[in-house]
Amino acid sequence: MVRQVRESFAVVEPHAEKVAQFFYGMLFTIAPTAREMFPANMQVQRSRLLRALVHVVQMVDRPDDLVPFLQQLGRDHRKFGVISSHYEAVGMALIAAVKKYAGEAWNDDIERSWAEAYTIMARSMLDAAAADEGPAWWPAEVVDHERIGWDLAVVRVRSDYPVPYLPGQYVSVEVPQRPRLWRYLTPAIAPRADNLIEFHIRGVEGGWVSRSIVAHAKVGDVWRLGPPMGRIGVDRDAGRDVLMVAGGTGLAPMRAIIEDLAQWGENPHVHLFVGGRVREDHYDVPHLQNLAASNPWLTVVPVLDSAPDAPGVEHGTLADVVTRYGAWADRDVLVSGSPGMIRSTVSRMLVAGTPLDRITYDPFTLD
Repeated sequence: MVRQVRESFAVVEPHAEKVAQFFYGMLFTIAPTAREMFPANMQVQRSRLLRALVHVVQMVDRPDDLVPFLQQLGRDHRKFGVISSHYEAVGMALIAAVKKYAGEAWNDDIERSWAEAYTIMARSMLDAAAADEGPAWWPAEVVDHERIGWDLAVVRVRSDYPVPYLPGQYVSVEVPQRPRLWRYLTPAIAPRADNLIEFHIRGVEGGWVSRSIVAHAKVGDVWRLGPPMGRIGVDRDAGRDVLMVAGGTGLAPMRAIIEDLAQWGENPHVHLFVGGRVREDHYDVPHLQNLAASNPWLTVVPVLDSAPDAPGVEHGTLADVVTRYGAWADRDVLVSGSPGMIRSTVSRMLVAGTPLDRITYDPFTLD
């Protein structure tokens, strides 16, 4: 099953945009009410589907990683009002789309493999959704909007009830400026008793949601926050030191973890590399360096891939600088940033000798 799913997906992947268009057209034909769950503009949604499919296909023979991911997706999809009949329609549309663009590479055995794989995926998601007794989403009011630069803002929201995220996890967010366009954002602080959550948001090119938040979010807006997701975190009892590699606002999960660790007297040693293009991208480095000054287990290394004359920083890409220090084979490695940054950094670390099973990153990093 694994081999057939992967090989047939490799055939259709070059036609990804057409596959996604056909999938959604088929889905809305089979289940017209599903259209109400999606935004009017489907362009970004189609690319999100492909990223999710690629991630699942890559993990299909790693159930220990795949099942928790699917369970998180199942809980997260409760916010859309998804029911079992929607899962059936999605399965039919997905197999029809792959079949159409697989052409001669498709046969009855491959169709059975896709049906089996999708049944396993859907069952994991449905079971997790049914078992979740928490709310499908939490309302949270914007209490502060701080513009750091033309494309960067720090937004603080306060939820009516505690959002049960762990430091390093991300949540899906819907803002009033872009209804039904849910996006994943990562809290940049550990959970607090006053239910305050801080997000660091950069307006990415073509980012409908991120740019609207940076430019137009205002105090008093009410956001909706979906269930927490993600695998990035630190196990204080594992007995291993930690390497953190953060690019841009990918610093948020690392910052939340570090703030959480700072409440303990003893911790594994944490070596944090913070990447950026120019000095302004290191807007939060002084805060982290202050934490390091009072927490000897923390080392902060700023990295710039431009501004070669800037003092007090390492120069080069994060992939260059991190591997220049060695293979980090004895560390648990956490990586967060843009998809390109994650790909290049992880690839270089693997070549340098970092074990794959020590590297953790989350797949949803785009707007």
